[in-house]
Amino acid sequence: MNNMLGFKLSVLGVCITCVMLSQGVRAEQENYSDLPVITVKASKNSTDTLAAGQVSRKSQVGILGDKDALDTPFSTASYTAQYIQDYQAKTVAEALAGEPSVRNYFGGNSLGEYFNIRGFGVNSEEFAWNGLYGLSPHNRVPTEFLERVDVLRGTSAMLYGMSLGGGIGGTINLVPKRATDTPITRLTTSYTSKSNFGEQIDVGRRFGENNQFGVRVNALKSHGDTTLDHQTEDRTLGSIALDYKADRLRASLDAYYIKEKYEGGMPLMSYFTTADILKAPKASTNIMQGAYATSETKAVIGHAEYDLTPNWMAYVSGGTKHQESHGAVANNALCTVTSTDGSCTAIARNITNITHTSSAEAGLKGHFDTGAVNHSVVLSTNLEKQNTYSGYDTIYWKSNIYNPVSNSSFAAEPTFVPKTKDVTLAGVALADNLSFVDGKYQLLLGTRFQNVRVQSWTNSGTAITAHSAYDKSAITPAVGFVVKPWNNSISLYGNYIEGLSQGDQVTATTASNYGQTFSPYKTKQYELGTKWENGSFRNTLSVYQINKPSMSYDSANNTYNADGEQRNRGVEWTTAGNLASNVRLLGGVTYIDAITTKTSSGAYDGNRAYGVPHWQSNLGLEWDVKPVEGLTLTTNTVYTGKEYVDTANTKQIPSWFRWDLGGRYVTSLGKYKTTFAGNIENVTNKNYWSGVYAGYYVAEGAPRTFKLSMAIDF
Repeated sequence: MNNMLGFKLSVLGVCITCVMLSQGVRAEQENYSDLPVITVKASKNSTDTLAAGQVSRKSQVGILGDKDALDTPFSTASYTAQYIQDYQAKTVAEALAGEPSVRNYFGGNSLGEYFNIRGFGVNSEEFAWNGLYGLSPHNRVPTEFLERVDVLRGTSAMLYGMSLGGGIGGTINLVPKRATDTPITRLTTSYTSKSNFGEQIDVGRRFGENNQFGVRVNALKSHGDTTLDHQTEDRTLGSIALDYKADRLRASLDAYYIKEKYEGGMPLMSYFTTADILKAPKASTNIMQGAYATSETKAVIGHAEYDLTPNWMAYVSGGTKHQESHGAVANNALCTVTSTDGSCTAIARNITNITHTSSAEAGLKGHFDTGAVNHSVVLSTNLEKQNTYSGYDTIYWKSNIYNPVSNSSFAAEPTFVPKTKDVTLAGVALADNLSFVDGKYQLLLGTRFQNVRVQSWTNSGTAITAHSAYDKSAITPAVGFVVKPWNNSISLYGNYIEGLSQGDQVTATTASNYGQTFSPYKTKQYELGTKWENGSFRNTLSVYQINKPSMSYDSANNTYNADGEQRNRGVEWTTAGNLASNVRLLGGVTYIDAITTKTSSGAYDGNRAYGVPHWQSNLGLEWDVKPVEGLTLTTNTVYTGKEYVDTANTKQIPSWFRWDLGGRYVTSLGKYKTTFAGNIENVTNKNYWSGVYAGYYVAEGAPRTFKLSMAIDF
């Protein structure tokens, strides 16, 4: 172990030495030699972004489109491709390392990414793609082809429609890269411990007399061992983004293909029958060396908008996606711990999931005045359809979370993969953003008629054992306001919004009613907040309450039931920007009081909701080292408080703290801009349980990870 650590530090030292030596290499062209990269960032920072280009001032807000944060009656954040590159974030979960309202249930080294936003679960298939649900990659979402990752904190049904998974804590929206007026040809070489190497190419060009045609291509291939013992990762990504911009017509077409595979094991996820949760084992422990997981997703998405008049625009979007996954995709390495010495029953479940999804939206947007009031109106209709096929096979053996006993083989691939779910979501939304006194006062009024039709079948592994169906509709209104009482740098905002989410489905495969789907839930959110920006620094402070009918676990009968309500009350503070000209702060702190109410006979009333800590914080600092032009040092901290594992509040996992360090150096090699980056995640190599999944499983966090990269702009 010490030899391996020494080797990693030696590699890091060599790279840093190369970076320092390269400082003296200058371009022959005089115009590039005199163009400091930091100055370019500052110019951009003054208009579109904060924190040296890492955070966008604007976010995609569903049918309202791109809106500046100060003009949005909701709490939002938007992390840019610059942030993704600076921190070498290869997945959306890693790109949200600075976001305090979001937690990934899983620690890493698996294809599963399941998020908690404001205390409610959201999985990756619920991400929006340019405001449209159903077309984002499944399981784990790579970032190499993304321009932004937007986060809208809180309920958003009127804005986006109803998501396929029914998440209501927030919306993560993906904005793909597009060709810019400045050509780009960037080659990035990366290394991730233990020995994972990758190459990415990013090419963008515009063509035509007025640059009306754009092409952006991204391709990635990486392969090698991960920080989990005996595990190997393989990633492939290819994407192309075409767009056309004319005076009245704008159109785009996106296509992507993603294939990811893990072989040799999965990170641990444990269920404890012991009185308490045991301490987490070594984070690199591989309890299921025969396990594997593959995920393959391909999609095509188109969008067009046309200006009917100077004030009215019609638009249409649509696409289709196919995904297929095999192995331990969502379950990781399951283990039921039965003794305080760590003895357990290992559960290897080989799952096949296949989904076909189609999604479309059409609408009309316009502006008009009635006296002193300006109206921004949008009428939208959308339709999503998804068919899901699923099957599994399972094997068991005796093991130990501290001293694993490897099984000779993983569970076989299922031979029975029937259709298990059909979902059709349709809606019509109408919204009007009223603006008074040059935008000083704004009022958002909106409503959506939402219909959800679901048919589901329970698969026992060898046969369909049950069938359920429902067809429900609801009208979900939204009201929001923005007031700028003194100037355009301070805004007060508030909202009341309702949402209709698909009823929970029992996803815990060990539950006796696994696969059961409950009727839809209607939620309510109340929120008040303030945003302040001084040109280079933005703060958001908000208080909110979200009420959602909930599903609880009955341990006596090993079933989940639609029983009660979860009420989350929270306070959020987030920040992004410059503390000084060369020092930046990014992150925030959140407090959530999540309790269960209205449970059967009041048995669990007042208990804390499982999987929701009181406190979360993400705080990072960046320092541009002025004596060494182009050098930036970074540090980031992540804290998550204690979480209960069950509805009865009898077991909990302890709080955990993670510390990350990094740096980057921007220089020129020959005539080419070159960026060297290095990051160490979980510097202290802490072992911890990262979160609670499916009501009673706890997932292990990732061990210390080294990342190095070199990006050259040709």
